[in-house]
Amino acid sequence: MPKNSVLTFLLIIGLCGCGGGSPSGWNAGSFRIGSNITPIRDIRPEQNNQDTVYIQGKVERQVPLLQRWAYQINDSTGKIWVVTNQTDLTAGKPVVIKGKVRYKSIPLASKEFGEVYLEE
Repeated sequence: MPKNSVLTFLLIIGLCGCGGGSPSGWNAGSFRIGSNITPIRDIRPEQNNQDTVYIQGKVERQVPLLQRWAYQINDSTGKIWVVTNQTDLTAGKPVVIKGKVRYKSIPLASKEFGEVYLEE
């Protein structure tokens, strides 16, 4: 089989294999998007930041919320919480997630303890 045909075949198989994820995020396996991925350390906790970013990492923790889930994702540059409707993510599973950057202000004793997170 010619080299281009093998590459095309692998791309088609890879894309078909990603169909099990939700429409707004992908369960990655070894799938890599490349330059679209934002390192978690580069996501800034600015209150008006409404950027949409892609992150890639492994699920570390999960917390059930009312009608949603929160997952802590680690990409070796940092950790961030992602709020999503996905229910099938488990600890240690590699993921690629698209989400909007959100910031929750938490003022306490005249200090700011706000946290940045993603909402899928």
